[in-house]
Amino acid sequence: MTNSSSGGYLQHKIAGIGRNWGLYLLLLPAVTLLLCFTYKPMYGVIIAFKDFKPALGIMGSPWVGLKYFEKFFNSYQFSITIKNTIYISLYSFATFPIPILFAICVNQLRANRFKRIFQTVTYMPHFISTIVIVGILMILLSPGNGLLGNIYRLFGAEAPNLLGSASMFSSLYVWSDVWQHAGWDSIIYIAALSSVNPSLYEAATVDGASRWQKIKYIDIPMLIPTAVTLLILRVGGLLGVGFEKAFLLQNNLNISGSEVLSTYVYKIGLLSSQYSFSAAINLFNTVINFILLILVNQISRKYSEHSLW
Repeated sequence: MTNSSSGGYLQHKIAGIGRNWGLYLLLLPAVTLLLCFTYKPMYGVIIAFKDFKPALGIMGSPWVGLKYFEKFFNSYQFSITIKNTIYISLYSFATFPIPILFAICVNQLRANRFKRIFQTVTYMPHFISTIVIVGILMILLSPGNGLLGNIYRLFGAEAPNLLGSASMFSSLYVWSDVWQHAGWDSIIYIAALSSVNPSLYEAATVDGASRWQKIKYIDIPMLIPTAVTLLILRVGGLLGVGFEKAFLLQNNLNISGSEVLSTYVYKIGLLSSQYSFSAAINLFNTVINFILLILVNQISRKYSEHSLW
């Protein structure tokens, strides 16, 4: 590109910014927040490679290289936290189709009043805080004074301690999450179905298609692009099991099944003040999730028409 052409291109871009300065001004707060609260804090990641001392600061602390990564890989908790995190994440993947099925069922409802009420009722649990959800689980499942315990006592039996069972922790975590978010997660699929041209359903009816055939040949193909995109994003968070619910449901009895990376990072970093060690664990978690996101996106782009980029 010659100097004259590059100069003309630059002038064209500047003129474009000048014509749309209002739009760029609206974008400025979002970009500022992104830079300040997302990219600027990334500077602190280097403490994973240092023996961080608050009194010395980040730059004054000595470099230790991969010391804390090796410490985590060789620790007793490595296999436990990785196994529990992956197991709960894969268990959650099994529930991925539920919002899709929910959206298809809602789309089949013909009574608009009932449809609106049904959607509102199923969306409401999403707005309940995690602390309240855990409190509800304790009220229902407590073997001592919970609903389950009282029902068992009516029949002269002793209630199982589900909240203290390591093997039941993943089921409580995942299915309470399904109850809370399935309705809300279905919104994006319902929106995709609402964009279907009604003439397709009319043509299918004229051709004698059953309701199941309409779902199979119209609804499901319409949902596949959205489902693939969300699935790729979900794989990118494979090791990102949420901290709050896992920590609140965790106790000394179920610790072998409830200790995940996020709770371990909290205990190491904030409770034990091992800041560099916790940063190394969290950085490992982030890097693995990022690699998985890239790989799954590449696979999806290679074998299908859908990908994030």
